[in-house]
Amino acid sequence: MKGKSLISINDYSKEEQIAILDLAVHFESNPVQNILGSHVISTLFFEPSTRTRLSFESAVNRLGGNVIGFSDTSSTSVKKGESLKDTILTVSNYSDLIIMRNPVEGSARFASEVATVPIINAGDGANQHPTQTLLDLYTIRQTQKTLDNLDVAFVGDLKYGRTVHSLVIALCNYNTTFHLVSPVELKLPSAVKMHIKNKNLKYHQYTDMNDVLKKTDILYMTRIQKERFSDQLEYERVKNLYILKKKMLHEVKDNMKILHPLPRVNEIDIDVDDAPQAHYFQQALNGVYVRQALITSILGIK
Repeated sequence: MKGKSLISINDYSKEEQIAILDLAVHFESNPVQNILGSHVISTLFFEPSTRTRLSFESAVNRLGGNVIGFSDTSSTSVKKGESLKDTILTVSNYSDLIIMRNPVEGSARFASEVATVPIINAGDGANQHPTQTLLDLYTIRQTQKTLDNLDVAFVGDLKYGRTVHSLVIALCNYNTTFHLVSPVELKLPSAVKMHIKNKNLKYHQYTDMNDVLKKTDILYMTRIQKERFSDQLEYERVKNLYILKKKMLHEVKDNMKILHPLPRVNEIDIDVDDAPQAHYFQQALNGVYVRQALITSILGIK
């Protein structure tokens, strides 16, 4: 994987994905290693982020590397009208690897085509978020001891949720049964469902979250994303449709775990946080180990 960009989860084969997960186990047991030396990693965030940006930067810092970049375009030449191409070509001169989040779908693929160093897509609009997918796979395997033959329920914004799109595509490698819960307006896009159909896997669609709670191994909650709606009346109509409360968990499977890419708004009540099924904060921590594995693999260090 040395020198290989990660734009879509499909850029890495199933075997390469597993190799990243296996290496992440090594970093979980020993996250502080001075192995990046003089390598410089750029983090270019054209869109707000907390967990993704900070976990990438934590991953680099714990490995002794150097981070440059921005989290607010108002203080950059982008504010002056600089094109994405010019930004990427310039930053390529200063970096060994670029991590980029941009609100425009397809922007990460474009950046990888003009950059002279590898690009990691940290989210491009409502398209994909492949590093979140890798840490989700890691967390699922961590909690279930397997990735095969699981019932996985996705709840909330399945239309605009890039984390959902990437994870559904990745889980098609593992004989997953998909349970898709959303309002009609936010159903999983047909292009993503086509991956499920092409693998001859089963999927079921629901509008009521209660229909899936007893049958799922992984409950993947998502936020209804206000920033993706052009019609705010539509957002107001669907924003509170799915709220998970602790009392709803009394008959779930013993192995069931609740994941969420975060941030949450009110789709998971805080009373769920101390439930044994809650695993979303550990999931966020796993992002450091997985991103350490990915960075060192792309740089050819591990």
